[in-house]
Amino acid sequence: MSEFLTVSRRGLLAAGAKTFALTAAVGIAPQFIRPGRAFAADALAPGMIGGPTGFEGAERYQYGADTPEGRAVEAAKALKSAGKAPERIVLGLSDGSIGQLTQAFPAGAPSIKELWEKETGITLDIVGVPNGQEFTKTMQDISTKGGAFDIYAVEWNRLGDLVETAGIIKLDDYVAKHKPEWDDPERGYVNGAKGVSLLNQYRGSTYGVSLDGDFQTWNYRTDLFNDEAEKKAFSDKYGYALAPPRTWKEHSDVAAFFHRPDKGLFGSTDLRNQGWGYTNWYQRFVSMGSPNQFLFGDDGKALINSEAGYLATHEYVDSLSHHSPDAISWGWPEQYGNFASGGAAMTCAFSNLPKFLDNKANEGSKVTGKIGSMLPPGRDVGGQLVSRSVLWLNLSASVSAQSKHPEVCYLLLQWLGSSRIYSWMTANPGGYFDPFQLSNFADPLVRQTYHDYHMDVVRETVARTVPSINYPGATAFHNALDENLMAALTKAKTPEEAMADTEKQWQRIARRTGEDKLLEAIKSNKQAWPTVLDPLAG
Repeated sequence: MSEFLTVSRRGLLAAGAKTFALTAAVGIAPQFIRPGRAFAADALAPGMIGGPTGFEGAERYQYGADTPEGRAVEAAKALKSAGKAPERIVLGLSDGSIGQLTQAFPAGAPSIKELWEKETGITLDIVGVPNGQEFTKTMQDISTKGGAFDIYAVEWNRLGDLVETAGIIKLDDYVAKHKPEWDDPERGYVNGAKGVSLLNQYRGSTYGVSLDGDFQTWNYRTDLFNDEAEKKAFSDKYGYALAPPRTWKEHSDVAAFFHRPDKGLFGSTDLRNQGWGYTNWYQRFVSMGSPNQFLFGDDGKALINSEAGYLATHEYVDSLSHHSPDAISWGWPEQYGNFASGGAAMTCAFSNLPKFLDNKANEGSKVTGKIGSMLPPGRDVGGQLVSRSVLWLNLSASVSAQSKHPEVCYLLLQWLGSSRIYSWMTANPGGYFDPFQLSNFADPLVRQTYHDYHMDVVRETVARTVPSINYPGATAFHNALDENLMAALTKAKTPEEAMADTEKQWQRIARRTGEDKLLEAIKSNKQAWPTVLDPLAG
């Protein structure tokens, strides 16, 4: 990782730290998410062998013996009885997400940590890692052979880099033995096996278990879009009805229409800063082909130094015209704070924006009851709409090669990442693990926390999301792209120069990484790209 991006991302996340800093930035506290009514019953439903009790609806998160959670717990107990399990598992976890494992939710429930320890007799020792330093701390533990952690939790697209260091283990044998059912068509990952490949696998093998859902999602102000005077003025000016934009052209029109900085309103505040902005460039670039404009060809050649790359970069730079004047210095804390104050018509953010900003208990938000969700804008390609978002950050947990009890560590991850426990965990406002499984989107407690209108859009956004680079050298690839996009934004380079220079740097990274290895990873990664196309009308 270059110092350029290291400083940027660390600064961004240290300043923001997702949920916690976000809540501070806009005066939000997790407790405003109302827990369900306490439930007196403290017993498992018939046929269940484990799961939480003590609150209304707890049976949704309980499990039988022949479920992924049940198999994981029973296997862990068996290993414990056989003297083949540790007394404790050390889990390194981002500071901002620990609360979802340690804080009881809803009222009357145990915490997830308490439940695991009660059911298995194995202590879960959670060690906080500063937000933004997950990869750095992990690499330090691997390179020094420190053995500080049994489990690492790192951004999902670092998986390839971690595998190449031999610092994490392949989980295929454990997956075959304990049957996690991540691809269950009713409860599992969106896009089934493709989703599992996207989030958990590298070069066809499982190395991680997803514990997050950072699919970038678009939101807009319903009070502005539904205002009759605004609708008439927009229609008079542009000749079509005001609505959440379905194409990038419409996005540009709507953003320009609402851009009124003299009145404290920006048109669209999808970010442009270092370490983040390139995810919004991704959305514009990958929607230029059907079903996708890929970053690399099947021969491994970079495809960004092209008309598609130039156009996406021109758009990306031009869109600064409807941002804050200091947009290239904004991180998401500024973005969330601005949106909470009613300072933007549209934005693209983590899926938890409505969770925190659209809530009556949040007295700091001026947009409660005024937020809508929409699919990402797209393009007309061959008579159909190609609408794409991007997966970015998204923590994935892996078992350290230094762990002395890797199977038990895997069992904990299978239990945590399975649909019943994960739904219960992601509904908890004590941290920032966001929903990404089919069961999450349908779960009443999750929908209460995240809002019904938003969950359906997030689910469809996931189906239209491309992965960022997760090959060996992912960090270097993204640093090169990020630095050149920043040069384009600041006019130090033209979009054409930025793309040409990115291509040159990517070629050097590919040679250094190993072109054969890279080619295999590129082909494997492509299998996880979306194929959903939409009609242009509607």
